[in-house]
Amino acid sequence: MQRALRTGAPVVTYSLILACVVMWGLQLLLGDAFTYKFLYTPYATILEPWRMLTCAFLHDPSSILHILFNMYSLWIFGRVLEPILGRGKFLTLYLISAFGGSVSVLWLAGPGTSVVGASGAIFGLMAAYFVVLRSVGGSTGQMVGLIAINLASGFLIQGVSWQGHLGGLIAGGVVAFIYSRTRGANDGRKRRNYVLLTIGVLVLATVAGCARLLGYL
Repeated sequence: MQRALRTGAPVVTYSLILACVVMWGLQLLLGDAFTYKFLYTPYATILEPWRMLTCAFLHDPSSILHILFNMYSLWIFGRVLEPILGRGKFLTLYLISAFGGSVSVLWLAGPGTSVVGASGAIFGLMAAYFVVLRSVGGSTGQMVGLIAINLASGFLIQGVSWQGHLGGLIAGGVVAFIYSRTRGANDGRKRRNYVLLTIGVLVLATVAGCARLLGYL
């Protein structure tokens, strides 16, 4: 089974790309009302928390470069990481990274900030690739440079959410670190518990962020 995953097509990566392309097509077809329904803004967290994930499948409908760059990045990192991690762990990594990006926006951006894009999740994949390289003793200098350049773009280019990038990077790095430390044949339960703990921390951070929005913190 493990060998099949290593040699098979990166089905999850292709499915995520397809989902993003379909959603972008719907954005173009149905207009701003569709985008506003699924984008993420901190104010929406209280009543519509699912937006913290749905926003990762949307992209700027006015810029084809936004979705092209993100989907190319997803293809590059996904076809490397998915065969190594396996489909389930790769999908978990991707979604937790997207969630972490939104949590970071909740805490670090203005409450009325609106964000779309898979960038937070992709930064999580970048962090995971860095961890994989480190775990096998590979050179990480170029990867550090790539991450630094992309993080810097969030501060220098107007309209780019550095908060989402940072949150996705941290969340993805944590999940990848857990994977790297629980690779043994008997480590499945330990890995699952640590991943659930990570999700629990993000959920608690979300609840605390909502409490802050409501003035309780």
